[in-house]
Amino acid sequence: MSQPSLSSELWYSSIKRVLQLLWVVIYGVRFSGTHNIPADGGVLMVSNHQSHLDSPLIGCCCPRYLHQMAKKSLFNFAPFGWFIRSLGAFPVDRKGSPLGGIKEAMRLLKQGEMVLMFPEGSRTLDGQIDKLMNGFTTVAVRTKAAILPLAIEGPFDAWPRTQKHPIIGPRLHVKFGEPILSEDLAKYSGDELVEEVERRMRECHRQVVSHPDFARR
Repeated sequence: MSQPSLSSELWYSSIKRVLQLLWVVIYGVRFSGTHNIPADGGVLMVSNHQSHLDSPLIGCCCPRYLHQMAKKSLFNFAPFGWFIRSLGAFPVDRKGSPLGGIKEAMRLLKQGEMVLMFPEGSRTLDGQIDKLMNGFTTVAVRTKAAILPLAIEGPFDAWPRTQKHPIIGPRLHVKFGEPILSEDLAKYSGDELVEEVERRMRECHRQVVSHPDFARR
């Protein structure tokens, strides 16, 4: 996969605008903290994982072109596989070897692109943030990419993993946290870096759920 061409960026922008409108109309989506997103350079965006809505939701709230790591099975249906590839997604084989997906993520980050990962590994069962797996920190350190923690709230209520179809009603929110810049990665050991990213992600989540819209829920 190469860097997005002008036509790819125009296609991405057009689909993004349509989806943004749908998100606002259907779910009253709100997002905050976009000033924390680095304007350029490789950025590894890491988020909690609540439902199938997470990836398109985050992509629509991010001002930069965002590549997303997605499970390989999503590409099995050719028309859908083509569609998500056209929007910057690339496959990772979670049940086999994830090496191919990780190499693609590293290649994109080295080119100064943004990549989204869900370091919990799978969708939450209860809406809370699970312990993060540590593989993402190696990707960031080796590519000298900034790490941008964020948190989402609402998708679990709209489409939990135990439900076949999404429901309309729950409000959705995306909160982008303070990044750990590439020059600051060396300040942390491997475990310390995972703990710091998780701390920032949980703080973003705490700020979102304390909002009156979610307190009423």
